Amino acid sequence: MTTPRQLFETLNQEYLAVHKTKEDLFWSTYMAFSDDHAGFAKAEQAYKAFISDPARLASVREALATLEKMPDSADKRSLQHGLKGWLALFECNIVDSDEARALMSELIDMESDLFAKRKDLALHHINEAGKREEATLSMLSTNLGTNPDEAARKSSHDALMSLERWVLSNGFLDIVRKRNAFARAQGFADYFEYKVRKNEQMSSKELFAVLDDFEARTRAANERAMQELTKTHGAGATKPWNLRFNISGDITRQFDPYLSFAKGLQRWVESFRRLGISYRGATLQLDLLERKGKYQNGFCHGPIPSFFDGNQHWVAGQINFTAEAQPDQVGSGARAINTLFHEGGHAAHFANVTQNSPCFSQEFAPTSMAYAETQSMFCDSLLDDADWLKRYARNAAGEPVPDALIRQRIETTQPFAAYAERGILVVPYFERALYQMSDDDLNDEAVLALARECEQRILGIPVGPRPLLAIPHLLNQESAAAYHGYLLANMAVYQTRAFFEREYGYLTDNPAIGPALAKHYWAPGNSLSHNDTLMSLTGEPFNAKYLADSCNQTVEEAWAEAKAKIAMAATREYPQNAQRDLDATIRIVHGAEVLADNTESDEAMCLNFERWIGKHYPASQQGAALQ
Repeated sequence: MTTPRQLFETLNQEYLAVHKTKEDLFWSTYMAFSDDHAGFAKAEQAYKAFISDPARLASVREALATLEKMPDSADKRSLQHGLKGWLALFECNIVDSDEARALMSELIDMESDLFAKRKDLALHHINEAGKREEATLSMLSTNLGTNPDEAARKSSHDALMSLERWVLSNGFLDIVRKRNAFARAQGFADYFEYKVRKNEQMSSKELFAVLDDFEARTRAANERAMQELTKTHGAGATKPWNLRFNISGDITRQFDPYLSFAKGLQRWVESFRRLGISYRGATLQLDLLERKGKYQNGFCHGPIPSFFDGNQHWVAGQINFTAEAQPDQVGSGARAINTLFHEGGHAAHFANVTQNSPCFSQEFAPTSMAYAETQSMFCDSLLDDADWLKRYARNAAGEPVPDALIRQRIETTQPFAAYAERGILVVPYFERALYQMSDDDLNDEAVLALARECEQRILGIPVGPRPLLAIPHLLNQESAAAYHGYLLANMAVYQTRAFFEREYGYLTDNPAIGPALAKHYWAPGNSLSHNDTLMSLTGEPFNAKYLADSCNQTVEEAWAEAKAKIAMAATREYPQNAQRDLDATIRIVHGAEVLADNTESDEAMCLNFERWIGKHYPASQQGAALQ
C-alpha cells in the first residue's frame, strides 16, 4: 500500500519529468530551432493527461483522509500542505468525462497545427528607410508607434488586418467551437466561463462586475483624450495607423538615444540587483532578438519549478524567457527593457517560490493569471518612474535624460492613461461575446463585426491599432480567455506601488522591495489566493481604486508627482551594501547560439552582449555607461 509520503514524492518527481519534457519542446519549437511540432503536441498531451487524471485526484483525496487520522506532527502538517497543493491542481484541471478528454486531445492537435502554419506566415511592411521588409508583430507595433511616414505606418496596420483574416481562414473558429464543446462537456456554459472559473476562481459575472466598474470610471477620461487628439492633430488623428504615433511616436523617438537596445541587459541586471531581487540560484535563458519563425510575443516559462524537496534540499528553478526585437529599429530599446523587466519579474517570482512541491511554482492554474502578472507588471511599472529614468536613461555621452523631456513624455502620454488600460479591457469584452456566440453564428464576417463593435465601444475608435484577432494570446488555450488577468494585475500593481510609497517614500533602487515581494508575494506560490498575498503585504484587500485614480490624474498632477520624485532622488543616499549579483546563472541566446553568459561575471556578460549587438547592429549603438 502506498503511503501518503510515497504518493507525494512520486507526484513531485513524475510532474517534474512530464513538465520539463513539455517545456523543453515548447522552447525549441516556439524559438524556431526545432520543427518537432508532433513531439511537442505529444508532450503537451502527456502533461495535460497528468494534471487532469481522475485516478491521481482520488489518490490525493485518499491520502489526505489517511493523514487526517494520524497524530499531529510537523511532518504531517508539511505533507497535508503539499498534498492540498496537488488537490488544488488536479481539481482545477480535472477533466471528468471521456468526451471532454477526447476533445482536449483534439484541441491540442488543432492548436499545434495552427501554430505550425502561423510560424511560416510572413507579414510585410514599409520600414523607416522606406523599404518593404518582412516584419514580426513586435516590428509592426514599433513601426506603428515611431515611423513618421503615415503610409509606412498604414502598411504595418494593413499587415495586422491581414493577419486577422488569416487567423479566421486557418481554423481559429473551429478551435473556438471545439473549446466551447470541451467546456460544455464539463458542465460550463462556454469556454470563457470555464477559463474564468478555473484561472481566477470567480464567475464571469463576478469578473465583469469589476471590469464594468473600471470601464465606467475611465470612460469619460478616454472620451476626452480622443476628442483632444482630434482637436490637436486633425480628423485623421484617431485612425488606427496614426493613433499610437500621435500619442507617443515623437516622444519615443526622442527617448531612443537614452534607451539603447544594447544597454538594456545591463540596466535590467543593475536595477534588479539594487532592488534586492535574487533568483536563488536559478538558471535563466534569455532569447531577445527577432528571428524568422520565432514566436512573436514575449513569454516566461519554467521547465524546472523551484521548491524544497523531501530532504529539504533546494531545487533551483530553470527559467526561459524571450523578447522579440530588432535592435536597430527606433523604439526597440524601450520595448526590450520593458520585456526584460516584465519577463524578468515573472522569472523572479517563479524562482522564489519556497514551498515543498513543484505544483506551487508554475504559471498555469491553479496559479491565478492576475496574481502571476502582478509580479511582472509591478517590475515593468518602474520604467515609467521619473527617478528611474533620471538614473538609468542615458545617451552615448553619459548624459541623463533631461527633465523637460520627461515632462513632455507625461504631457503626451498621461491623457491617454485610461486608453492604455482600456486597450487591455477590450479583449475580455470581445472574448466573452465570442464564446457566447452559437456555432451557427460563428462566421468570419460576424466575428470581425463583433471585434470592431467592441473596439468602438471600449476604445472609442472604429478599429484598434492592434486589431483584436491579431493578438497571439487568443490562439493558445493557456492564454485564451485570460487576458483580463493583465488588467486585474495592474490594479494590484498600483495598490502595491501605493504601499511601498507610503512605507518608504520611493521605489527606484529601493533594496527593501525585493525581499518584501519575495516574502509576501513570491514565497507562497499558488498556496495563497491573489487577494491573500495583497492582504499580506499591503493590509488591504484587492481593489481598483489606485489604478483608476492614476488614469484620471491630470497632466499637472502627474508632472508634480514626477518632479517630486526627481528632487528626492537627487538628494537620496542609496545603500552602499547592495547585493553583488542576481544569484543566477544567465545565458543570452539567439536560437541555438549563445551570445553571452555570466560565467565570469554579470558585468562581463553585459559587455559581451553589447559588443555582439554593436557588431551585428552597428546603427543601434547609442548607449552609455551606467552610474
